Amino acid sequence: MLKNIVLLLLIFAIFGVTSLIAPTFASGYNLDIMARWTGLYGIMAIGAAFVIIAGGIDLSMGSMVALVGVQFGILINDQQMNPYAAMVIVLVGAMLIGLGYGLLITKLKLQPFVVTLCGLLVLRSVARYLAHDDKISNFVTPDGGTDISYLTSADFLWIPLPLWMLLILGLISALVLNKTTFGRYLKALGNNEQAARYSGINTDWITIAAYMVCSLMAGISAILFAIDLNSVGPNEAGTFYELYAIAAAVLGGCSLRGGTGSIVGVILGTAILRELYQAIETLQVSELEGTVIGFVILAGVIADEIIRRVVDARRRKQEASAASG
Repeated sequence: MLKNIVLLLLIFAIFGVTSLIAPTFASGYNLDIMARWTGLYGIMAIGAAFVIIAGGIDLSMGSMVALVGVQFGILINDQQMNPYAAMVIVLVGAMLIGLGYGLLITKLKLQPFVVTLCGLLVLRSVARYLAHDDKISNFVTPDGGTDISYLTSADFLWIPLPLWMLLILGLISALVLNKTTFGRYLKALGNNEQAARYSGINTDWITIAAYMVCSLMAGISAILFAIDLNSVGPNEAGTFYELYAIAAAVLGGCSLRGGTGSIVGVILGTAILRELYQAIETLQVSELEGTVIGFVILAGVIADEIIRRVVDARRRKQEASAASG
């Protein structure tokens, strides 16, 4: 709770300082962009959080965005498919990819880093092959077809729909993580896989489910990104998006060691990253984007290490006091 309050105060601090330097930062146009893209990135960050809490990592989310976006555009443009049916198909495909990751990690005992790094390369390559290295455009408002542009362009109560989607998916994810057996098992797996297995938890199934959730969330984000831009380029779509998702999760309190994480924190972390990005663009220092993201990840890891050491020291002190008593 304390960390979420700190993140919320940081959001206001960044907004206040940047608005003083560049008053245009507080314009309605900028606020709408930040809200909309917080929703788009935040959904993917929630998926990353599930895998990180389970003690894993997914480096292929950006390539997943490219592949799902390309498939979505092809199904609508070339196959003349109803866009809602196309959404179901590409999301099922994304979940199957997550299933494949989970099986490789649990059954063949491969490292998540290696599996998803290979996925990063393979998915991007397949996207380029399917699109013939060309951009796929004009599938959001096709002639005589179904207009789906409202999914990212419309507002409800002055809040962009993507942000509403993030809040709804965030609420569902928080309930799953904190109020269900699956959520408790997921945290137990991340804390100590061997202990979780000895306690009777089917750790393989939990790991597979975490990667399927991550791939599903990445697929949902891919669809929304494609709709928002009305264009998908297999070479540039989703580039480095996995870093944004991981950075948002780490900044929001997910330990890279696994076992801990907060969905509220992930949403706030995403909001901070998008706010920083918009501030960089407004101040016209876009060259520093990578520097900012790098320092955010580093700060999150340092904070995680400090907190772990403090908790371990406190636990040892309590154990020593109990033993002497």
